[in-house]
Amino acid sequence: MLNHSNIRTFVGGNLGIPLSEAAFECLLSPQEPYQARRNLAYFICNTAAVVEVSSYQLEIPNKFFLPSVSVILNLTPDHLERHKSMTNYSTIKCRVLSHMSGRKIAILPMGNPYITDAIASHGNECMFAWIGAYPGIKVDMEQKVANFNVPGIGLLSQLPLNAMKAVGTHNYYNAAIAALSVIGLDVGIDTAAISLTIDRLKAPPHRMQIVHEDGNGVTWVDDSKATNVESTYAGLTGLKEKKAVVLLGGLSKILDAQGSNGFEHLMEPLKNHRGVVTFGSSGALIQDTLSSHGLAIPCLQAKDLKGAVSLAKNMAKPGDVILLSPGCASFDEFINFEHRGKFFQELALSMKV
Repeated sequence: MLNHSNIRTFVGGNLGIPLSEAAFECLLSPQEPYQARRNLAYFICNTAAVVEVSSYQLEIPNKFFLPSVSVILNLTPDHLERHKSMTNYSTIKCRVLSHMSGRKIAILPMGNPYITDAIASHGNECMFAWIGAYPGIKVDMEQKVANFNVPGIGLLSQLPLNAMKAVGTHNYYNAAIAALSVIGLDVGIDTAAISLTIDRLKAPPHRMQIVHEDGNGVTWVDDSKATNVESTYAGLTGLKEKKAVVLLGGLSKILDAQGSNGFEHLMEPLKNHRGVVTFGSSGALIQDTLSSHGLAIPCLQAKDLKGAVSLAKNMAKPGDVILLSPGCASFDEFINFEHRGKFFQELALSMKV
């Protein structure tokens, strides 16, 4: 969205080039021509930076990190082997707001009690915009329109999203949140300018990525990036118009002292789908969890992802989706989630008929 409006942008942080590297380049020669080693650091000196910051990084106190816009998309049990409790996890995540004030904007998930408690300890000096409530953003999925209402920055407008090519309700919210982030930077970009970018948006690889539709009318979707139950939940709830055979498995995370893997939380979104195939080192555990909570659709188990794909192909009917949204880490069988996703895509493309 920024680039389309001719705002040159550094992208990095936890997901790529370290922010520290770009900052170091700026300190060395903030006024010099664009000579950064990776041809990106100049952007942060002169225009905008879009940075992912992990909770691990936020553990380190830093009074100089001052975002113009901060976003916490969600807060669900994760990384508890390090942070020990949801209270600690939420407090550390909300450190991203610590030095924000005035017209700087924090975009936060509505209705999360851990977030509510955590932001209290960081003061209320910036403006809050809520995901799914006002002041903030609501998305009308029937009309495919994002509605913005943030009086603190004088924002009351709509953004049509019907040109999007991504799959899933969460991706419509992702687009709306990205739009509000851009507007919140106050660099002269409004919803009218952003609307021209919507038809260019597509999900990054392995995030509800449509691989292809085979000869039987079955659509194969790669959501390998779903390495926890919350991400799988989001993917499933976005598939309201089609039935899916859902592949769950890999190396699951234990989320509480009782040893829960969290897959019971998928009971509601799974109930209207075609079936489930579990696989990998946690396949049996996931199948047991779903069965013990009364899953009413077929649930089969395979040894590995290749076996799971074979079972899913036999279970799917014309018009269905075969969805890899594992809810688990990939390290039992693969190097990372990208490796898992590419392997799934190869299998999917080998089954065109």
